[in-house]
Amino acid sequence: MQPLHVVVVGGGAAGFFGAIACAEAYPQTQVTLLEASRHLLNKVRISGGGRCNVTHACFDPAQLVQHYPRGGKALRGAFTRFQPKDTVSWFQRRGVALKTESDGRMFPVTDDSATIVDCLLQAADDTGVMIKTNCPVMAVTQSEAGFQLEMKGGGQIQCDRLLLATGSQPQGYKLAQSLGHEIEPPVPSLFTFNVPEPQLQELAGVSVERAQMRLVISSNKPLEQVGPVLITHWGLSGPAVLKLSAWGARRLHDQQYQASVQINWLPEMSLESLRQRLIDQKADWGKRAIASQSPFALPRRLWQFCVDRAGIGTETRWAEVSKAGIQQLVTELHHATYAIKGKGVFKEEFVTCGGVSLKQVDFKTMASRYCDGLYFAGEILDIDGVTGGFNFQSAWTTGWLAGQAIGQT
Repeated sequence: MQPLHVVVVGGGAAGFFGAIACAEAYPQTQVTLLEASRHLLNKVRISGGGRCNVTHACFDPAQLVQHYPRGGKALRGAFTRFQPKDTVSWFQRRGVALKTESDGRMFPVTDDSATIVDCLLQAADDTGVMIKTNCPVMAVTQSEAGFQLEMKGGGQIQCDRLLLATGSQPQGYKLAQSLGHEIEPPVPSLFTFNVPEPQLQELAGVSVERAQMRLVISSNKPLEQVGPVLITHWGLSGPAVLKLSAWGARRLHDQQYQASVQINWLPEMSLESLRQRLIDQKADWGKRAIASQSPFALPRRLWQFCVDRAGIGTETRWAEVSKAGIQQLVTELHHATYAIKGKGVFKEEFVTCGGVSLKQVDFKTMASRYCDGLYFAGEILDIDGVTGGFNFQSAWTTGWLAGQAIGQT
């Protein structure tokens, strides 16, 4: 009897994890991994600025799924079978220790993505996975004998089971569609906001550790996030912005990235306490120029910008500020509105929402509900997480589940 032949299409995180899991669980199975390009694990190499944000230290599946704008419900059960603790253990057993940073992100202690890449390559080699690069799959057909893959430039590969882990590549969606699957239209997720306000852009490099942002898209209910914000030479970035972009990805796309955002630079203070602090400062610092020193824990340049945006001259003394001026300054600090006119470029913008419809996949095994022998893992699915290691975790989880199931006879 011939050994089962499993082909994994896609040499990224999910593809490698699926191939290794299958080869480990079913040593007699022949596992072949096909990568269209010359480079394996490219996103792993560049993620986290070259450090690789492997996962996030959120070990409660119920809380973990809250970090996925799309796919959280489907992942709830999957995370009870393989979650970040399991990821940590998986790498630890192979000699790779992870560390947790203050915001919960987990990286290899080496701070080098090559550590993760080398570990995956070694694990694939140890388990006998056959890896082929420069092998684009152009078409797939299914028959009673299994699957036949048509390769670019000619040639065919036969297999019994097929795992598609092609990420957000259009060709992967095309293959899935040809095998009977619906594709939710892919649009970008995790991006920055273009805010064409020159005075704001002049503050490029200024950051605030904790700001509250309310994203208003057309007449929809506003989306809110609290977290670090970075001002850039094109507008706004930072974790709070990236999270808003993920949750609002489809709506922003539908509105051609035209929206507005309200920013509260001092979310720890109530509107009234903020107003009272300014009144007290006016009384105590009457002779000082209002822009000379911020009464709050804000960068001085940002404080001066808010003063100027409130229509108060930077040379104006506190005693000279009118009640209307105080009120306008409260507005600028607590809920100033900025117009978003387009999508900026995030340096690691390679996450999309959209992909294979989740209702067509069994999340216990990652098997297709419509095509026997077909499995899915990773970003080819309509799953995306916010920044912080969540997208890699869904890749590890879905890849592992697929690998555990695909070799069963």
